[in-house]
Amino acid sequence: MIKLVKRSEPSRLWALLSPVLAVVLTMAAGGLMFTLLGKDPLEAIRTIFWDPLFNEQFASYSRPQLLVKAGPLILIASGLALGFRAGIWNIGAEGQYIIGAICGAAVGLALYPLDSVIVFPLMVMAGALGGWAWAMIPAVLKVYFNTNEILVSLLLVYVAEQLLASMSLGLLRNPEGGGFPGSRNFQQYDAAANLELIPGTGLHWGVAAALVAVIFAYVLLARHQMGFHIRLMGESPRAARFAGVRPGRLVFFCLGISGGLAGLAGLFEVTGPAGQISIDFNSGYGFTAIIVAFLGRLHPVGILLAGLLMALTYIGGELAQFMLGVPAAAIQAFQGMLLFFLLGVDVFSNYRLQFGRGEVA
Repeated sequence: MIKLVKRSEPSRLWALLSPVLAVVLTMAAGGLMFTLLGKDPLEAIRTIFWDPLFNEQFASYSRPQLLVKAGPLILIASGLALGFRAGIWNIGAEGQYIIGAICGAAVGLALYPLDSVIVFPLMVMAGALGGWAWAMIPAVLKVYFNTNEILVSLLLVYVAEQLLASMSLGLLRNPEGGGFPGSRNFQQYDAAANLELIPGTGLHWGVAAALVAVIFAYVLLARHQMGFHIRLMGESPRAARFAGVRPGRLVFFCLGISGGLAGLAGLFEVTGPAGQISIDFNSGYGFTAIIVAFLGRLHPVGILLAGLLMALTYIGGELAQFMLGVPAAAIQAFQGMLLFFLLGVDVFSNYRLQFGRGEVA
């Protein structure tokens, strides 16, 4: 007879090993999937994880792209992790990412063709406020009407996607675009462009903001009273209430921060790599950031490393599609496996297997 027995206290060893073990299991399961697709599994894994960094044929392009892809993931995941640690589940960061991009882009397009240093900062503020405002919808409904923030934030993603399509075809459409959907290209509007800070490195304002967010989250959790409240609420909600923590205030704070950071990520993406508001602007960063947050153990430094790893799967996945003909859906499934195995292995942080009378730690 095999059963799970709850540990008296969480295992620190398993907490450290589970991300590594999840990556190994993902590679093994992914290799099996590639085999079933008729691809060489070792070649596919090598193309995803090795070639973007160490194959000189691709590395000159791939290495700068690592920061470009990792920036929004780290920025969004840093905000999500604060809420997750408090037991506040914002699953709708993708919607906040989209609304932040729309709001920031709308400010830039409204000021076009003004050539001033104030344009980009105003767009940044609008992007953050847009994401924050969209996150306040599930926050208000949870605090005052006791709704489930998971469902509300997730359903708002689909509302945001419809708004994105409407804006691409309507208010924000380029009047000089010949009737094609999509806004003006911000890369051609110098005052609103999110250009590389150091040419050839991939480092732009979005990456810089992601690094600042990591530092902010670390200091908040380790040195600030609000960080103590967040940790206490996640570990013991009842003890948190006795300690004077106000759950409603924490909901507004965590959802507001995560929404604002997701909105910033959307703004930096639309003014940088994406270049414009379009129907297919959203690329799933808001959902992938959930994997990054958990893979990083909800710790700012872990999120930084996990964001770089997940960015590598994006770049390597694109390379595998181009070089090996691997379907895009297979790459998405490969990324999803990472969260699946992480959650599965993570069970052993709090439980141990019991075989009859024996136990395995």
